[in-house]
Amino acid sequence: MKAPALRVTVASRFRAEIEQAAQEGVKPGKMALHLTLGDVEHLKRDRAVPVADISFAGGKMTYLGVTVVKGDVPQSILLRKKAA
Repeated sequence: MKAPALRVTVASRFRAEIEQAAQEGVKPGKMALHLTLGDVEHLKRDRAVPVADISFAGGKMTYLGVTVVKGDVPQSILLRKKAA
């Protein structure tokens, strides 16, 4: 019998992408995490996410210091802003 495939969580997927971007020298302020509404809810409800990793301060949601933009995308993506 085949073992069920492990589902990658929104938190772990984007933690890896954010950490990779940081290793490449991109600062959290130069990234934006555009999430589908469903992925926003998964991230907010993920009990494995440490409280220190997610913030709702000032009416703005952040994950690992990266601003979360909710909705208006067909698929969640981490965007890196180009340096001016």
